[in-house]
Amino acid sequence: MKPAFHYGAALLSGSALTLAYAPFNFWWLTLPCFALFSYLLLGTSPKQAAKTGMAFGLGWFGAGISWVHVSIAEFGGLPLIGSIGLMLLLCAYLALYPTFFAYALQRSFSRSIWPLSAAALWFVVEWFRSWMLTGFPWLSIGYSQTNGPLAGWLPVIGETGLSALLVLCASALALGVKQRNYYFALSPALITLITGAVFDRIDWVTPTNKTASVALVQGNIKQELRWVPEQDRPTMEKYLRMTEAHWRNDIIVWPEAAIPKLEPLARNYIRELDELAIAANTSLITGIVNYNFETSEAFNNVIVVGKQRQNDTQGHYRYLHVNRYAKHHLLPIGEFIPFEDWLRGIAPLFDLPMSSFSRGDYQQANLMANGYRLAPALCFEIAFPRQIGANLHKNSDMIITVSNDAWFGHSHGPAQHMQIAQVRAKEFGMPVIRATNNGITGIIDASGNIQSLLPQFEAAVLTDSVSLVTGNTPYRWLGDLPMWIFTFLALVSRFFFSRTSTHQ
Repeated sequence: MKPAFHYGAALLSGSALTLAYAPFNFWWLTLPCFALFSYLLLGTSPKQAAKTGMAFGLGWFGAGISWVHVSIAEFGGLPLIGSIGLMLLLCAYLALYPTFFAYALQRSFSRSIWPLSAAALWFVVEWFRSWMLTGFPWLSIGYSQTNGPLAGWLPVIGETGLSALLVLCASALALGVKQRNYYFALSPALITLITGAVFDRIDWVTPTNKTASVALVQGNIKQELRWVPEQDRPTMEKYLRMTEAHWRNDIIVWPEAAIPKLEPLARNYIRELDELAIAANTSLITGIVNYNFETSEAFNNVIVVGKQRQNDTQGHYRYLHVNRYAKHHLLPIGEFIPFEDWLRGIAPLFDLPMSSFSRGDYQQANLMANGYRLAPALCFEIAFPRQIGANLHKNSDMIITVSNDAWFGHSHGPAQHMQIAQVRAKEFGMPVIRATNNGITGIIDASGNIQSLLPQFEAAVLTDSVSLVTGNTPYRWLGDLPMWIFTFLALVSRFFFSRTSTHQ
């Protein structure tokens, strides 16, 4: 195959992966797309494999996270060529991971254990992507399977494990076709599909008789107005007005930074919320930015006002009270500026309001709201299963995630974000409530199914009952331990087969 067609096919296979994720949901595309990529790697030198991996990665991320361009172009204050350049730079960085995967696979692993090696290596490379430079695990391929039979694997080995399993099946398919051994090509995929369908019929957790009525308020505030000082009061009045008819619910949730004033400057308003919530016998959770004027530290926070416990008769809010959560995983550029001293002032993008936060602890106490315990994830953090797992306790009732996806307009970014939340629910067997500024706001049950949903770009309130559950999924209990054992055994096998081939 000519180089232009070879690398073009790799680019196309990566680009087509976008259709496997929400909102398109052609989940079945993942296997043939990755199988084509794997097939293209066969017979290449390590250097050619690296180029193939780069082409695949540029297609994968270039199409898959093209929504990042919306925030850079519309709110970053850069000319078109600058925003495209930054977008390409981000995609090129992310493409380094499949590049390294392809190079290492061809450089160090025997064809005899190629599918196992590919799965183990992919797991390690994606693990690095999840924490390097604070981590950007978006578009991990396991997320594409929420609507397919392989979703049954999510509560067993998690999304990270399912990604590795997909790579194993795709590599076996490619190798089997190359060797014309179609039994070898199809067997892993068929076994994985059937087993996933069986797993999906198992009830890993058990519903209790306990429910919580929740109201999720979607204010639909335009992004360009969110940090305009003159809009502070109208925004806060809008959220109060939208909440008036819903105080009867057990829990009311406002989205990320719904209160646009800094917490020290909004204390009177928050005390008013505290009094209104306690008078209505309920609890209100909202996002807000806290700024310490003495230390110049800013935190992206979620706080609870009103009832903390069910038998409370008075509100518990005071400034810096402990019933709050500070975001740990900060988004580069959006919430912290790498090499800040150099980049500040180069372009408006690097000087956006609220773009330099301090980091909260990795593990924090659950939020307590009207007697319910909620494990929080602020916006982007819902993409980090290890952090979610570390903050789930035996008595946690549900996961709460608040976000503002107005940055990404009418792109496919918000749908991908919602899909990630669905995967967290299914992995951990835990309902997820998600409140956003302009969508997608919704409630996900413990099986990962969307229970109720608000349309995007509308100011509306979603009210529903959340059914609580008891029990653990295997993934919540063991985390990534089975996958690390598998990876260790695959590496041991690599050295065993290497020595065997040397002696022959």
